[in-house]
Formats: sequence, structure tokens, C-alpha cells
Amino acid sequence: MSVQTLWSLFLGQPGQMLNGLALFFGLAGAWLLLATRMREQRAVARLIAGGEIDDMAGQACVCDGPTLRLNRFFYGFGYITLGLALLLSWVSTGL
Repeated sequence: MSVQTLWSLFLGQPGQMLNGLALFFGLAGAWLLLATRMREQRAVARLIAGGEIDDMAGQACVCDGPTLRLNRFFYGFGYITLGLALLLSWVSTGL
């Protein structure tokens, strides 16, 4: 498809294109949240299997500082993309 054809599709149905973009952002944000949660669960399972979790019974979290910051960033970015998807979906209904 040429750029001209894509542009005419956008001008013809802008709400549908924005809704498709909202769907993309929603899927990307949900995948990021799920992947981060699965990575946390695997790390805890690895510690349990290695027997290191008993030594850390008094601590609230079993991860180190950089891992916690990275997980917090991924959670924040995932929630922001889900919010952006919701906002785009609301905007697309008004077009």
C-alpha cells in the first residue's frame, strides 16, 4: 500500500484508526505487566528451589535494589500505556 492510500484510510475513518492504536497500546501495556509479574515469580521460585528464601525470611522483598527499580519502572510504564489506551479509546468514540 502506498502512503497516500493509508492517509486516505485515516481521513475516512479516524475513529477506527485511533481505536486500533488504543488496542495496540493496551496489548503492549498488558503484556509488559504480565511479563514483569512472571519474571518476579520466577525469581522467587528460583530462590525457593535454591533454599535461599529461608535465610531472607525477615525481609519484605527478596530482590536486590536494581531489580526492584527495574520492576517498578516496568509496572509504571505498563500502567501508563494502559491509561493511554483508555484515553485514546475514549477520544475515538467522539470522532
